[in-house]
Amino acid sequence: MRALRFLIRACLALVWVIAGLLHIGLIFPLLGLSGRLFSKKYWSAVLLKICGVKVTQLGIPTAEGPVLFVVNHVSWLDIFILNCTRATAFIAKSEIRHWPLIGWLANGADTIFIERASRHAVHQVGESMKTHFAQAQAVGLFPEGTTSTGYTLLPFYANLFEPARKSGAIIQPVVLKYFHHGRRSDFAAFVGEQTLLHNMWCVLGGTGTSIEMIFLPPIWNGQGEPPVRAELSRSAHQVMAQSLES
Repeated sequence: MRALRFLIRACLALVWVIAGLLHIGLIFPLLGLSGRLFSKKYWSAVLLKICGVKVTQLGIPTAEGPVLFVVNHVSWLDIFILNCTRATAFIAKSEIRHWPLIGWLANGADTIFIERASRHAVHQVGESMKTHFAQAQAVGLFPEGTTSTGYTLLPFYANLFEPARKSGAIIQPVVLKYFHHGRRSDFAAFVGEQTLLHNMWCVLGGTGTSIEMIFLPPIWNGQGEPPVRAELSRSAHQVMAQSLES
């Protein structure tokens, strides 16, 4: 049954990804910003249904205006999970750009790629973030810089809090808790030496994968004099760690 389930879901997902690529190439140029954002939100919701992943939302997300969503990173699913609530331009490592299909889709869907080997990477990404904030868009940041099992948080990199701080964007932590058949689990976590194909085999071939997406209160509302970026990073890490452990 696992092999059959994987085959059916993988075929449906492949068709949906190809449809997404065609949409980006042919329809996106004809749409305004609001139309592109709606497309991302709808497409992501359908993809998660195809993958058999259930998402439950808790808390109140910032629905309008510039916002930096600070998110713990567990899986390649994370981007699509947040997009279901509000279309978001995520900051992702440049390697993802070269992943077959998913990377091409991410590239066309306004992902902000960071070249970690470049000494100018933070500045370049920061400028792109400011452009998105100026258009009242949401930007998603994985401050751990890599994926984890989802039980605890890795240390945060504080540098990319600065563009949000300077732009007056709201900074809101978001916690993703992964479950498998109702229990906290790292079943879907994309960590260690696991390949993308193997992780997709686990997710698409399995059942019972669900995620709680918890929007915590903003640590800064974008008004007044903001704390320094190191303090913003510490505050986000503290409240997110507490939520993950509860």
